[in-house]
Amino acid sequence: MKNKIVILSLVAFSLFLTGCASKKQLTECQDQNRALNDNYMTAKEQLAASTSRVASLEERLAQTEKAYNQLQNSLDKSLANANQNNVSIDKLVDQINESNQYIRHLVEVKSKSDSLNMVLTNNLTRSLSKDELKEVDVQVLKGVVYISLADNMLYKSASYEINDRAAETLSKIAKIIMDYRDYDVLVEGNTDNVPITRENIRNNWDLSCLRASSVVQYLQNNFGVDPKRLTAGGRGEYNPIATNDTEVGKQRNRRTQIIITPKLDQFMELIDKAPESE
Repeated sequence: MKNKIVILSLVAFSLFLTGCASKKQLTECQDQNRALNDNYMTAKEQLAASTSRVASLEERLAQTEKAYNQLQNSLDKSLANANQNNVSIDKLVDQINESNQYIRHLVEVKSKSDSLNMVLTNNLTRSLSKDELKEVDVQVLKGVVYISLADNMLYKSASYEINDRAAETLSKIAKIIMDYRDYDVLVEGNTDNVPITRENIRNNWDLSCLRASSVVQYLQNNFGVDPKRLTAGGRGEYNPIATNDTEVGKQRNRRTQIIITPKLDQFMELIDKAPESE
Protein backbone atom coordinates (compact mmCIF):
# COMPACT_ATOMS: atom_id res chain seq x y z
CA MET A 1 0.00 0.00 0.00
CA LYS A 2 2.78 2.22 0.83
CA ASN A 3 4.38 1.55 -2.51
CA LYS A 4 1.20 2.47 -4.34
CA ILE A 5 1.07 5.76 -2.52
CA VAL A 6 4.64 6.48 -3.52
CA ILE A 7 3.94 5.62 -7.10
CA LEU A 8 0.86 7.78 -7.16
CA SER A 9 2.78 10.62 -5.66
CA LEU A 10 5.46 10.30 -8.29
CA VAL A 11 2.85 10.24 -11.06
CA ALA A 12 1.13 13.28 -9.61
CA PHE A 13 4.40 15.11 -9.30
CA SER A 14 5.28 14.22 -12.89
CA LEU A 15 1.93 15.46 -14.09
CA PHE A 16 2.43 18.62 -12.12
CA LEU A 17 5.81 19.15 -13.67
CA THR A 18 4.43 18.34 -17.10
CA GLY A 19 1.57 20.74 -16.61
CA CYS A 20 3.93 23.50 -15.58
CA ALA A 21 6.15 22.87 -18.58
CA SER A 22 3.19 22.90 -21.00
CA LYS A 23 1.90 26.14 -19.57
CA LYS A 24 5.30 27.76 -19.93
CA GLN A 25 5.62 26.54 -23.50
CA LEU A 26 2.13 27.78 -24.25
CA THR A 27 3.02 31.17 -22.93
CA GLU A 28 6.18 31.19 -24.99
CA CYS A 29 4.25 30.08 -28.05
CA GLN A 30 1.71 32.77 -27.49
CA ASP A 31 4.47 35.39 -27.18
CA GLN A 32 6.11 34.10 -30.35
CA ASN A 33 2.74 34.15 -32.11
CA ARG A 34 2.16 37.73 -31.07
CA ALA A 35 5.68 38.67 -32.26
CA LEU A 36 5.07 36.88 -35.54
CA ASN A 37 1.74 38.66 -35.96
CA ASP A 38 3.41 41.99 -35.23
CA ASN A 39 6.17 41.18 -37.74
CA TYR A 40 3.56 40.08 -40.27
CA MET A 41 1.56 43.26 -39.87
CA THR A 42 4.71 45.35 -40.12
CA ALA A 43 5.80 43.47 -43.22
CA LYS A 44 2.31 43.83 -44.67
CA GLU A 45 2.34 47.55 -44.04
CA GLN A 46 5.84 47.84 -45.53
CA LEU A 47 4.70 45.85 -48.56
CA ALA A 48 1.70 48.11 -49.01
CA ALA A 49 3.92 51.18 -48.72
CA SER A 50 6.42 49.66 -51.17
CA THR A 51 3.62 48.82 -53.60
CA SER A 52 2.34 52.39 -53.36
CA ARG A 53 5.82 53.77 -53.98
CA VAL A 54 6.28 51.44 -56.95
CA ALA A 55 2.95 52.62 -58.40
CA SER A 56 3.98 56.24 -57.85
CA LEU A 57 7.37 55.62 -59.45
CA GLU A 58 5.74 53.86 -62.40
CA GLU A 59 3.40 56.83 -62.88
CA ARG A 60 6.32 59.28 -62.69
CA LEU A 61 8.26 57.09 -65.13
CA ALA A 62 5.32 57.13 -67.54
CA GLN A 63 5.08 60.93 -67.25
CA THR A 64 8.83 61.22 -67.77
CA GLU A 65 8.66 59.00 -70.85
CA LYS A 66 5.75 61.07 -72.21
CA ALA A 67 7.66 64.32 -71.61
CA TYR A 68 10.74 62.78 -73.23
CA ASN A 69 8.76 61.73 -76.29
CA GLN A 70 7.23 65.20 -76.57
CA LEU A 71 10.67 66.76 -76.24
CA GLN A 72 12.07 64.39 -78.84
CA ASN A 73 9.24 65.24 -81.26
CA SER A 74 9.77 68.94 -80.65
CA LEU A 75 13.50 68.52 -81.22
CA ASP A 76 12.89 66.60 -84.46
CA LYS A 77 10.55 69.36 -85.69
CA SER A 78 13.08 72.02 -84.69
CA LEU A 79 15.82 70.21 -86.58
CA ALA A 80 13.57 69.83 -89.61
CA ASN A 81 12.66 73.52 -89.48
CA ALA A 82 16.30 74.43 -89.01
CA ASN A 83 17.21 72.41 -92.09
CA GLN A 84 14.43 74.09 -94.07
CA ASN A 85 15.51 77.48 -92.77
CA ASN A 86 19.07 76.77 -93.75
CA VAL A 87 17.89 75.89 -97.24
CA SER A 88 15.77 79.07 -97.36
CA ILE A 89 18.66 81.15 -96.06
CA ASP A 90 20.99 79.63 -98.65
CA LYS A 91 18.47 80.46 -101.39
CA LEU A 92 18.07 83.97 -100.03
CA VAL A 93 21.84 84.44 -99.96
CA ASP A 94 22.04 83.21 -103.56
CA GLN A 95 19.27 85.61 -104.59
CA ILE A 96 21.03 88.49 -102.84
CA ASN A 97 24.30 87.64 -104.58
CA GLU A 98 22.52 87.45 -107.93
CA SER A 99 20.81 90.78 -107.24
CA ASN A 100 24.13 92.38 -106.33
CA GLN A 101 25.68 91.06 -109.52
CA TYR A 102 22.74 92.38 -111.54
CA ILE A 103 22.98 95.77 -109.84
CA ARG A 104 26.71 95.93 -110.58
CA HIS A 105 25.94 94.96 -114.15
CA LEU A 106 23.31 97.70 -114.43
CA VAL A 107 25.72 100.25 -112.98
CA GLU A 108 28.34 99.18 -115.51
CA VAL A 109 25.80 99.28 -118.34
CA LYS A 110 24.56 102.71 -117.27
CA SER A 111 28.11 104.02 -117.08
CA LYS A 112 28.86 102.70 -120.54
CA SER A 113 25.51 103.97 -121.79
CA ASP A 114 26.20 107.46 -120.46
CA SER A 115 29.66 107.42 -122.02
CA LEU A 116 28.33 106.18 -125.33
CA ASN A 117 25.55 108.75 -125.38
CA MET A 118 28.04 111.50 -124.63
CA VAL A 119 30.07 110.31 -127.63
CA LEU A 120 26.91 110.39 -129.76
CA THR A 121 26.07 113.88 -128.49
CA ASN A 122 29.59 115.17 -129.09
CA ASN A 123 29.67 113.73 -132.59
CA LEU A 124 26.35 115.39 -133.41
CA THR A 125 27.14 118.81 -131.93
CA ARG A 126 30.51 118.86 -133.68
CA SER A 127 28.80 118.20 -136.99
CA LEU A 128 26.33 121.10 -136.58
CA SER A 129 27.21 124.62 -137.60
CA LYS A 130 27.00 127.57 -135.23
CA ASP A 131 23.80 128.74 -136.85
CA GLU A 132 22.27 125.28 -136.55
CA LEU A 133 23.27 125.03 -132.90
CA LYS A 134 21.20 128.14 -132.20
CA GLU A 135 18.06 126.26 -133.18
CA VAL A 136 19.04 122.72 -132.20
CA ASP A 137 19.29 121.66 -128.56
CA VAL A 138 21.01 118.35 -127.75
CA GLN A 139 20.75 116.83 -124.25
CA VAL A 140 21.33 113.48 -122.55
CA LEU A 141 18.76 112.75 -119.84
CA LYS A 142 18.68 109.42 -117.98
CA GLY A 143 20.56 107.61 -120.72
CA VAL A 144 18.41 108.99 -123.55
CA VAL A 145 19.53 111.50 -126.19
CA TYR A 146 17.07 114.32 -126.90
CA ILE A 147 17.52 116.43 -130.03
CA SER A 148 15.08 119.35 -130.03
CA LEU A 149 14.57 121.32 -133.25
CA ALA A 150 12.61 124.57 -133.63
CA ASP A 151 9.65 124.39 -135.97
CA ASN A 152 10.79 127.32 -138.12
CA MET A 153 13.94 125.44 -139.17
CA LEU A 154 12.00 122.30 -140.15
CA TYR A 155 8.62 123.25 -141.58
CA LYS A 156 7.04 125.77 -143.86
CA SER A 157 5.02 128.35 -141.99
CA ALA A 158 1.84 126.91 -140.37
CA SER A 159 2.53 123.65 -142.20
CA TYR A 160 3.84 120.15 -141.63
CA GLU A 161 5.85 120.02 -144.87
CA ILE A 162 9.64 119.90 -144.50
CA ASN A 163 11.35 123.03 -145.87
CA ASP A 164 14.57 123.14 -147.86
CA ARG A 165 16.51 124.63 -144.95
CA ALA A 166 15.96 121.49 -142.85
CA ALA A 167 17.61 119.11 -145.30
CA GLU A 168 21.22 119.73 -144.22
CA THR A 169 20.46 119.52 -140.52
CA LEU A 170 18.40 116.35 -140.88
CA SER A 171 21.15 114.80 -142.99
CA LYS A 172 23.61 115.22 -140.10
CA ILE A 173 21.12 113.77 -137.62
CA ALA A 174 20.42 110.90 -140.04
CA LYS A 175 24.14 110.10 -140.18
CA ILE A 176 24.29 109.77 -136.41
CA ILE A 177 21.18 107.58 -136.45
CA MET A 178 22.68 105.40 -139.17
CA ASP A 179 25.97 105.05 -137.27
CA TYR A 180 24.14 103.83 -134.17
CA ARG A 181 22.03 101.13 -135.76
CA ASP A 182 21.00 99.48 -132.50
CA TYR A 183 19.20 102.58 -131.27
CA ASP A 184 15.48 103.22 -131.64
CA VAL A 185 14.31 106.66 -132.75
CA LEU A 186 11.14 108.41 -131.63
CA VAL A 187 10.14 111.61 -133.40
CA GLU A 188 7.76 113.67 -131.28
CA GLY A 189 5.86 116.74 -132.44
CA ASN A 190 4.89 119.59 -130.07
CA THR A 191 2.93 122.82 -130.60
CA ASP A 192 1.95 125.96 -128.71
CA ASN A 193 -1.63 126.49 -127.55
CA VAL A 194 -2.75 128.62 -130.48
CA PRO A 195 -5.57 126.80 -132.34
CA ILE A 196 -4.75 125.73 -135.90
CA THR A 197 -7.02 127.11 -138.65
CA ARG A 198 -6.12 125.05 -141.70
CA GLU A 199 -8.27 122.82 -143.82
CA ASN A 200 -7.87 119.07 -143.10
CA ILE A 201 -6.03 119.80 -139.83
CA ARG A 202 -8.53 119.64 -137.02
CA ASN A 203 -6.39 120.79 -134.11
CA ASN A 204 -2.88 120.87 -132.64
CA TRP A 205 -3.01 117.11 -132.08
CA ASP A 206 -3.24 116.60 -135.83
CA LEU A 207 -0.54 119.19 -136.53
CA SER A 208 1.96 117.69 -134.06
CA CYS A 209 1.41 114.17 -135.38
CA LEU A 210 1.65 115.25 -139.03
CA ARG A 211 4.91 117.11 -138.37
CA ALA A 212 6.44 114.08 -136.61
CA SER A 213 5.30 111.86 -139.48
CA SER A 214 6.90 114.21 -142.02
CA VAL A 215 10.28 114.01 -140.25
CA VAL A 216 10.08 110.20 -139.98
CA GLN A 217 9.30 109.85 -143.70
CA TYR A 218 12.00 112.34 -144.62
CA LEU A 219 14.62 110.32 -142.70
CA GLN A 220 13.41 107.13 -144.33
CA ASN A 221 12.98 108.37 -147.91
CA ASN A 222 15.96 110.72 -148.19
CA PHE A 223 18.58 109.11 -145.95
CA GLY A 224 17.63 105.44 -145.86
CA VAL A 225 16.93 105.14 -142.14
CA ASP A 226 15.29 101.79 -141.43
CA PRO A 227 11.57 102.53 -140.81
CA LYS A 228 11.46 99.65 -138.28
CA ARG A 229 13.57 101.82 -135.99
CA LEU A 230 11.35 104.87 -136.34
CA THR A 231 8.25 105.91 -134.41
CA ALA A 232 6.21 109.08 -135.02
CA GLY A 233 4.11 110.63 -132.28
CA GLY A 234 2.44 113.94 -131.45
CA ARG A 235 1.76 115.56 -128.08
CA GLY A 236 -0.06 118.62 -129.34
CA GLU A 237 0.08 121.59 -126.98
CA TYR A 238 0.14 119.42 -123.85
CA ASN A 239 3.88 119.06 -123.28
CA PRO A 240 5.10 122.68 -123.03
CA ILE A 241 8.59 123.56 -121.84
CA ALA A 242 7.79 127.27 -121.46
CA THR A 243 4.81 129.51 -120.86
CA ASN A 244 2.47 130.18 -123.74
CA ASP A 245 1.80 133.68 -122.43
CA THR A 246 4.71 135.16 -124.39
CA GLU A 247 5.82 134.91 -128.00
CA VAL A 248 9.23 133.61 -126.90
CA GLY A 249 7.56 130.89 -124.83
CA LYS A 250 5.28 129.89 -127.69
CA GLN A 251 8.26 129.71 -130.02
CA ARG A 252 10.08 127.35 -127.63
CA ASN A 253 7.01 125.13 -127.34
CA ARG A 254 6.71 124.79 -131.13
CA ARG A 255 9.38 122.14 -131.50
CA THR A 256 10.05 118.64 -132.75
CA GLN A 257 12.10 116.25 -130.64
CA ILE A 258 14.13 113.38 -132.03
CA ILE A 259 14.64 110.96 -129.14
CA ILE A 260 17.36 108.32 -129.56
CA THR A 261 17.13 105.40 -127.12
CA PRO A 262 19.38 102.31 -126.87
CA LYS A 263 17.86 98.84 -126.99
CA LEU A 264 18.82 97.31 -123.66
CA ASP A 265 18.82 93.70 -124.87
CA GLN A 266 21.41 94.57 -127.52
CA PHE A 267 23.32 97.14 -125.53
CA MET A 268 26.37 95.05 -124.55
CA GLU A 269 26.91 94.11 -128.19
CA LEU A 270 26.41 97.75 -129.12
CA ILE A 271 29.23 98.83 -126.79
CA ASP A 272 31.75 96.89 -128.84
CA LYS A 273 30.39 98.22 -132.13
CA ALA A 274 30.01 101.86 -131.20
CA PRO A 275 31.87 104.28 -133.50
CA GLU A 276 34.93 105.79 -131.93
CA SER A 277 34.92 109.51 -131.24
CA GLU A 278 37.17 111.63 -133.37
